[in-house]
Amino acid sequence: MLSNWTNRAQGLALAAAIAVLGGCATSKEELLTHGDRTMMDIWQQETGDSAGGGAGQVARRQLLDARQSLRRPLTEADVQAAPAEQMRYTRTARNEIHRQFQRLPNPDLVMYVFPHLTGTDPVPVPGYTTVFPLYQRVQYAMPGERVEDY
Repeated sequence: MLSNWTNRAQGLALAAAIAVLGGCATSKEELLTHGDRTMMDIWQQETGDSAGGGAGQVARRQLLDARQSLRRPLTEADVQAAPAEQMRYTRTARNEIHRQFQRLPNPDLVMYVFPHLTGTDPVPVPGYTTVFPLYQRVQYAMPGERVEDY
């Protein structure tokens, strides 16, 4: 009875090994077929570098249009507003004393510590209250982010 069971287990193990090894016998070309185009050919076609045109030319045109919208010329209003905008970030004797980077609020937390025993020789510690800031360090806002005082 025991040998019959071991023969079946060996047969199943052999069948599993054959199935696993049969999967490794498949070639890459059969699984991942591709045409005769190289990666350079695909790149050139999609970016419009080749003379063939097609989708690459459309993508190239869209890219040029997007770049052109970013390269718009300055209007007269932009030119007039530039010095005032730059003055907000320029340090002068007049604005030297004013803070450009306002501190963000750091609320205090109040914690009550209950009476407890501490140390290797249990020493009683009475209950007490302590105050500590919420954030470990001071945080600052960018100029113009925070206008109200606190």
